[in-house]
Amino acid sequence: MVSDREKLLGEKKVLPLLIKYSIPAIIGMMVNALYNVVDRIFIGQGVGTLAIAGLAVAFPIMLVMMALAMLVGIGSATLISIRLGEKKRNEAERLLGQSVSLLLIIFLSYTVISFIFMKPLLNLFGASDQVLPYAAEYLSIILFGSTFFAFSMGLNHSIRAEGNPKIAMWTMLIGAILNIILDPIFIFGLNMGIRGAALATVIAQSVSAIWVLRYFMSGKSVLRLRFINMRLCRRLVFKIFAIGSAPFVMQLMSSVLVVLLNQGLRTHGGDIAISALGIVHSISMFIFMPVIGINQGAQPIIGFNYGARQMQRVREALFWAILFATCIVTAGFLVTRLIPEQLIRLFNQDDLELLAVATRAMYLFMFMMPVVGFQVIASGTFQALGKPRKAMFLSLSRQVILLIPLILILPNFLGLDGVWMSIPIADVGSCILAAAFLVWEVKHWKKIHTDVVVDTHTPVEKSL
Repeated sequence: MVSDREKLLGEKKVLPLLIKYSIPAIIGMMVNALYNVVDRIFIGQGVGTLAIAGLAVAFPIMLVMMALAMLVGIGSATLISIRLGEKKRNEAERLLGQSVSLLLIIFLSYTVISFIFMKPLLNLFGASDQVLPYAAEYLSIILFGSTFFAFSMGLNHSIRAEGNPKIAMWTMLIGAILNIILDPIFIFGLNMGIRGAALATVIAQSVSAIWVLRYFMSGKSVLRLRFINMRLCRRLVFKIFAIGSAPFVMQLMSSVLVVLLNQGLRTHGGDIAISALGIVHSISMFIFMPVIGINQGAQPIIGFNYGARQMQRVREALFWAILFATCIVTAGFLVTRLIPEQLIRLFNQDDLELLAVATRAMYLFMFMMPVVGFQVIASGTFQALGKPRKAMFLSLSRQVILLIPLILILPNFLGLDGVWMSIPIADVGSCILAAAFLVWEVKHWKKIHTDVVVDTHTPVEKSL
């Protein structure tokens, strides 16, 4: 029996469907980005410049947490979308159960390992003697809540994959809004400083995790979380890891890149440059998050219709996603050109040196932002199609093949500007590669359409 949500994914007009799925994801991501910005504003205004640097230094460890959640969350969600398109609901439920077990095992292990090696890692990531206490104090509390973060972020992909973007939006809204409310209470009201910011984050993530688990156990979801499906199956685990490996490696490389950036900034600009990175990164993520929302909204549409072999609908979803993403990042780019100092003063009004360094950083760091939207949607398309190797290569083209060499080479000639300029140069190169891959893939869809006409019972696996 076809559910209403499956009928929606396969039959409703693509543009209204993309809007329906993307707007909740965009709202959720924007509120989440707003939390990150507000968090740093409170810390910058209430604790100081070194505390912002402490967050920037701790960020690589948090990026690894995101990478692990994406490995399981996106890997299982992509397969769930495809299996629902193939009318294989039982296997989709098994995938949901596998993801819960994997998230629990992986994050408990990660928490223990991170606590053991925390201080050596923070030193490696660019923490000076002045910054280290802030980073360690913040991270020690964040790690206690890592498993809650895993369920909140990892399982939210499955909610979206089964066709319920509004619930996925509320997962993010609940956590982000609660965090924004608790931040000033703990930081200023209770005078807890950076520990208060971390505690607010953990409490918010705990509430989000309870919300997600309750949804899948309430009977209101398409897929039901059943304990019998939580027993790990090697075949399904390998499939989840294979599909989730692309976003995992991309996010993992983001962690490596932040480490290299911090080291380059510490060498050529000191703690003030690391603080500037924390500010500029927060602003860029606020612009970038709606694109992630569009990508998340498009993926279940692309994955379901690819599984159902409705290639024209896949093309339409791709076109509109690229158009909307490009418009958003271009608008954000223009704002950073027009009022850069006003944006930076939100984080710290008194440090003139920080203002000068961060303004220069923003100008160079975001110079090619208008092309980023296309690259994200193109990589996400291969992820939604269940083609992890191509998705991984496109992700690595920016993170590893282009950006790491640029970070290591350019500062030797251009100093601090070389660190900032490596980002836009890599953006352009990765965009060109993504365009080439996507054109080739779309040409291949014509053959899939021909196969459907000849034999409508051809299994989807032949095209994967």
